[in-house]
Amino acid sequence: MPRYFLEVAYKGSRYSGFQVQENATTIQGEIQKAFETIQRQKLVLTGSSRTDAGVHALQNFFHFDFDLGLNEQVIYKLNAVLHPDISIISIKEVSPSAHARFDAISREYEYRIYNWKDPFLNGVAFYYPYKINIEAMKEAATIVKANTNFYSFCKSNTQVANYKCTIFKSGWIKRDNMLVYNIEGNRFLRGMVRMLTGTMLQVGRGKMSLKTFNNYFSLDSLPTIHSTKAQGLFLVRVDYPQFPL
Repeated sequence: MPRYFLEVAYKGSRYSGFQVQENATTIQGEIQKAFETIQRQKLVLTGSSRTDAGVHALQNFFHFDFDLGLNEQVIYKLNAVLHPDISIISIKEVSPSAHARFDAISREYEYRIYNWKDPFLNGVAFYYPYKINIEAMKEAATIVKANTNFYSFCKSNTQVANYKCTIFKSGWIKRDNMLVYNIEGNRFLRGMVRMLTGTMLQVGRGKMSLKTFNNYFSLDSLPTIHSTKAQGLFLVRVDYPQFPL
């Protein structure tokens, strides 16, 4: 049966996350309903990266199997049915063995912060009206890239046996009147980017030393108590070794 990759972007504010849930509105659920509406056939989607409630994505992927063929109008029809918060970018046929989650070699996230009241950033960035030492936060971001043990930056109710992540990129930049944390890695733990961001903000405010921050990466370290709100987090890109697969 032919397999397809579906590329999607979304504003996550009104959704209970990426993955389908019973009695909740989710990105996956809305796309499956839209596909059933236009194709008169149920679809089972497998996602590449789960995002929590309120988190956004500039790029995310599903794969699905479908044996009736898809014409060029399917993207237009799906976007016509879906809420404006969700956009189908592309649908491409791939190898029958391709997997949206397991074939991904890296994922890139951004966390966006603004420090003055701006109605146009409300809901898509985190309002943080405090003085921040950006240079100290840049040093903290360098520490993130140099480490692989992220036990302290994983939600406690997550069942995972491996806390090792390889970080390819970690840094703070100023862009469009925002302060943006950019991170790319081979994998991420649940809540990891928001917890890293929240803890680095403590460094930026002078409430935590770089030495203390670095200690969170020790094997016997305790989980951080700091995190940030969902609305500032964006999944920017999911990378595959080749595409189409």
